[in-house]
Amino acid sequence: MRTWTLSFGGILAPGKPMVFPRKNFRGCLENINFNGEDVIGLAKQQGPQILVTGTVAFACAHPQTVPATFLSAQSHLALPGSPGADAASVSFQFRTWNRAGLLLSWGTRPGSGGFFLALQDGRLHVGPRASPGQAQSGARTGVGLNDGQWHSVSVTSTWGHLSVMVDDDVASTVHTTVPVGVHPGDAYHFGGCPAHGSGSDCSRSLGPLGGFQGCLRLISIDGQEVDLISVQQGAVGNFSDLLIDTCGILDRCLPNYCEHEGTCSQTWTAFHCDCSSTGYTGATCHRSLYEPSCEAYKHLGHASGFYNIDPDGSGPLKPFQAFCNMTDVPWTVLQHNGSALTRVKGASLENPHRAVFQYTASAEQLLASVDRARHCQQELELHCRRSRLQDPRDGTALSWWAGRANETHTYWGGSFPGAHQCACGLERDCLDPQYGCNCDADRDEWTSDVGVLSHREHLPVTQIVITDADRPGSEAAYKLGPLQCQGDGSFWNSASFHTEASYLHFPTFHGELSADVSFFFKTTASSGVFLENLGITDFISLELRSPAEVAFSFDVGNGPCELTVQSPTPLSDNRWHLVRAERNVKEALLQVDLLPPSTRQAPEDGHRLLQLNSQLFVGGTAARQRGFLGCIRALQVNGRTLDLEGRAKVTPGVEPGCPGHCSTYGHLCLHGGQCRERHQGFSCDCELSAYTGPFCSSEISAYFGTGSSVTYNFQEYHSPSTNASSHAASFQGETTLTQETIAFSFRTVQAPSLLLYVDSFYKEYLSVILAKNGSLQIRYKLDTHQDPDVVNLNFRNMADGKLYHVNISREDGVVFVEVNQKTWRQVSLSSGTAFRAIKSLVLGRILEPGGHVDAETARAGARGFSGCLSALQFQRVAPLKAALLPGRSGRASVRGPVARSSCGAGEDAARERTHARAEYPGPVDEGEPIAGETRGDSAVIGGVIAVVMFFLLCLAAIAVRLYQQRNLYTPKEAPPESHGTNEAVLRRELSVQNAARGTQKEYFV
Repeated sequence: MRTWTLSFGGILAPGKPMVFPRKNFRGCLENINFNGEDVIGLAKQQGPQILVTGTVAFACAHPQTVPATFLSAQSHLALPGSPGADAASVSFQFRTWNRAGLLLSWGTRPGSGGFFLALQDGRLHVGPRASPGQAQSGARTGVGLNDGQWHSVSVTSTWGHLSVMVDDDVASTVHTTVPVGVHPGDAYHFGGCPAHGSGSDCSRSLGPLGGFQGCLRLISIDGQEVDLISVQQGAVGNFSDLLIDTCGILDRCLPNYCEHEGTCSQTWTAFHCDCSSTGYTGATCHRSLYEPSCEAYKHLGHASGFYNIDPDGSGPLKPFQAFCNMTDVPWTVLQHNGSALTRVKGASLENPHRAVFQYTASAEQLLASVDRARHCQQELELHCRRSRLQDPRDGTALSWWAGRANETHTYWGGSFPGAHQCACGLERDCLDPQYGCNCDADRDEWTSDVGVLSHREHLPVTQIVITDADRPGSEAAYKLGPLQCQGDGSFWNSASFHTEASYLHFPTFHGELSADVSFFFKTTASSGVFLENLGITDFISLELRSPAEVAFSFDVGNGPCELTVQSPTPLSDNRWHLVRAERNVKEALLQVDLLPPSTRQAPEDGHRLLQLNSQLFVGGTAARQRGFLGCIRALQVNGRTLDLEGRAKVTPGVEPGCPGHCSTYGHLCLHGGQCRERHQGFSCDCELSAYTGPFCSSEISAYFGTGSSVTYNFQEYHSPSTNASSHAASFQGETTLTQETIAFSFRTVQAPSLLLYVDSFYKEYLSVILAKNGSLQIRYKLDTHQDPDVVNLNFRNMADGKLYHVNISREDGVVFVEVNQKTWRQVSLSSGTAFRAIKSLVLGRILEPGGHVDAETARAGARGFSGCLSALQFQRVAPLKAALLPGRSGRASVRGPVARSSCGAGEDAARERTHARAEYPGPVDEGEPIAGETRGDSAVIGGVIAVVMFFLLCLAAIAVRLYQQRNLYTPKEAPPESHGTNEAVLRRELSVQNAARGTQKEYFV
């Protein structure tokens, strides 16, 4: 059994040549306890386990020290000096929490000069007293002297010279020069400036520096210790606002009320928390800076990208970073360290391959995020060649994976717990129907089992173990995708309160020292109690006091305290409003939506504990009066979500859930997108918008090559006739416009160009072109017997490769054109007011212009358009979306090289694209202007170059793979690694083999 020795006061090392840098302790030790044993008591009793060496007396002779407490910045102590001496000295000890304060000044007679000794930023600053308006000079010594510990100071003055030493450390000594006018007999002033005489000069010379707050003791002047009891009795010196014979300093950082690793600092009267780099804010670093989920970020209007997630708010879990994919129901994507396809050889039961996955979040953070989500999944690929998942003889697992708690599972992707098989076994389409997995067929060629694990309670996957890869020709490969969780059930957990007497009750709210409550509400009622919890005298309450006022009330023993927030508009508007309330030992806070918060400072030395004992009532009170009518959702108390829906299911007068979200979040649907209600949340319908994405904020842009065009047909007619009027009569519902709106963006270097052309069965048309000089022209011909009206914006050449935003609107005979929201033109038409029987819209080249088109339009239509068109909207039609996105109307047709591009993307779309690509390195295509080209041949040339480069890269890659293939392997017991070259080779093998088999049910890259 190992033995060891614990020493106090020195180190006992008999017979060992040991040299210790410091001497043994000399002084007094009290109350020595080790593991509950009274060490001093055992030494007194001469216990056999105690060895006493040297002279030790079991009594402490306490020196009689009399401290003085300087209670405020105006506290002052004046002591006389020794007259007639050639030199002067003073020494004392001090302790304080304040970073700054005047400790000592000397030579205060007018015109006498003198010096001062002060704390500034925790350091001692010594120097001559400055005249009013002059800057302070001198020297500094010491560091961190405001740590609450006793520090000694020695000051020595001879004519013209001053020396200061701190904590008896010679190395800390500093020297400075003082005016000749200092006289040894002058009085010493400790603390603030004197209240009479030359005090005003002192105050002006020190500027903003206040008096010392803290304790002084062992004051000695010219070698004589000052008897502070005599000072107290008035026999020596004078003082004001001093407490003699006690040191009243308090350690306000013990206990530390700063949460989440916030740093506590203090002054004489208060403590402060530094929350920087913690991810939290507030007086005690209690409130999280981040949202609890991607769902919450989406409903603030954020695009896809990386975000800090704090699933338990003010709870103990730290925030972590995750990728938010902002679809209709957002996905939270969490990566791990083993995302590459990993090849396994030589693994056996005795020497298994074990991959351990480390995620970008801790196990506790992952668990909290998974529990909040409505659905989670992970894709798992298994590829096997003579490598089985279970022993066919007895069903023993040869490969398995471990879940969130390191529990073992033997079901695979696409299957369910307890099935002991793969997706093909459930679907009964395995390669060998005798087995429940393709890998168990034990074939000589590669087989695969690929699917999604979606049993939320088992995710994420933390380990994969493979043991059957040591037979001749046996090997396996696997790839685990990121953990993906969709939605946030807590964010939409809600209840509807239908009567004033109804409420939900929960266990007592425990927030003795710090408490926070947050929730959303919506109502049409003018008042009602959101929640209430009572104690014997303490209480906490949140209520809608009036249609535009929310009140937060509580009592922790200092008397009732109330905070209110007034809204400039009614809160009873049947829209969701966010309420955040927090109370801690420093302050209370109430905020509603984004309105300025209301705060109230807590008394520094008042009661701090909130002591409650009743149940927490939500939506009402224990008295069943003033109950809330409306909906409450996402109720969080100290970072813990309360299950409103679960309680509402068993409570009369309360219904789980709450419909109606578009009234609040509908403004997030941009560019004509329509808000659609969902059971939990909303979605933006972008069908009639030129934009797409979760908020209809991503522009649909297209690059047009030379000679290309997009045609959108508004109507289809049934029986063609020989004249225009019969054509128009054959439509299903003739479309005649007396007003229209058009919006688009473009970028080109080609002039002339045709941007847009709309014609009708009556040979009426509208064209938007760039003339030969690059000016923008809008041509309306609404009367076949007149020349077209032309709106000409010739302020600059727009064929300069820059992006232009154009808005055109017509109402009857008045046309309004705006470019880049700053240049505009308004023109009245003479050719008519009705655009009858519109037939089609053309972008780019006009394939069949007809003889009714004017020469300028015909010339531009023959050239077409080469460049980028973006976000084109004609009335409620989006031709680019119809032409480029899958599953759209068959009314659109494309001729020539037209490809979707990001060239016209606006700021919102660029923001989304940047976030969406943040997972991958490299710059984001920002759509730089096309320069130095007057034709559209650059697209063709670029395409040829791209094909050639791709071919050369493929040849180089094949050469590298052939060289590396013989060296491919993966260590058996190591964390998964990223082997891009290995993955490419294996993918190629799998692809070639499955193509040869002709039954490729799995997907491969």
